[in-house]
Amino acid sequence: MSDSSSTESRIVSASRTIEAPADVIFEQIADPAKQPAWDGNDNLGEAPEGQRVHAVGDVFSMRLTNGAIRDNHIVEFEEGRRIAWKPAEEGKPPIGQLWRWEVEPEGAGARVTHTYDWSDLHDEQRMKRARSTHAEQLLASIDRLAQLLER
Repeated sequence: MSDSSSTESRIVSASRTIEAPADVIFEQIADPAKQPAWDGNDNLGEAPEGQRVHAVGDVFSMRLTNGAIRDNHIVEFEEGRRIAWKPAEEGKPPIGQLWRWEVEPEGAGARVTHTYDWSDLHDEQRMKRARSTHAEQLLASIDRLAQLLER
């Protein structure tokens, strides 16, 4: 009998090309106040203005649609190319998931990759939701971002 937690994939990813300049795409991702407009999970409610991310160690706050507040700790950052954060309950350490966005210039547009990594998630109460996050939801965010920027 095998342990399903050791064999299941805890990293989900999706990517596609968006016909918009890489710096314009990245600006949408790096400014939390803009994220709810194109969130494919319909999970993000609102974020206060003025939280644009600039470096590893930054923390931005986001109100979810259920009213909860998340502090998002930036753990990877390369201006114009890559940003990743680990969400936490307000005032607490990160929960164990990581959300990553990568933007790679490609012709007149850019290849955008969105990854959800829950390898370090150990809270059993959060496992069902983590397991229900699939590439389709990640791609929905990229698609909505494309619709916003390719107008």
